[in-house]
Amino acid sequence: MGKVLVETSARHIHVTQADLEILCGKGYQLEVRAPLSQPGQYVSTTRLDIVGPKNTLARVSILGPVRKATQVEVSATDARTLGISAPIRESGDVTGSAPVRLVGPAGSIDLTEGAIVAKRHIHMTPADAEAFAVKNGDVVGVRVKTAERSLIFEDVVIRVRSDFSLAMHIDTDESNAAGISGETFGEVIKL
Repeated sequence: MGKVLVETSARHIHVTQADLEILCGKGYQLEVRAPLSQPGQYVSTTRLDIVGPKNTLARVSILGPVRKATQVEVSATDARTLGISAPIRESGDVTGSAPVRLVGPAGSIDLTEGAIVAKRHIHMTPADAEAFAVKNGDVVGVRVKTAERSLIFEDVVIRVRSDFSLAMHIDTDESNAAGISGETFGEVIKL
């Protein structure tokens, strides 16, 4: 079908402006540390601790800009380290997800839900979706060939929006399973 850049999405946090101000102080604004592949998205200079019943993940990046809902995205390994049962979900689908505590320099927040393992997905523009003959919500496979750990990722959700840039996102567990390092492309396949 075609090739897509495969990017590793490490653990990160999305926050609302209100929660950001509780965690970092009144009027606090995120500052850009580095842009991400998705237009307008960036890694901020701000770090928070994610606290679970068993352990803490320290200094986790907030991705900007601020969002409509606060959400924590971790790998399955991270979830076990924290001692939480984070469901595999698409970003934004946090209803009934795992509770965690976020700790910043000015305060903390106990989320009753909000921690997920992000479902692997491909961001596409409408033109990309047409070129790949898929639509928003379709599920495909992606074949990744690496030196020693080639594999086919199944259950990859297509996400189509005009402000997206073509890229597949997987978490660190998935990236390590495929032996991905540096710039890696995968072949989209129909299942």
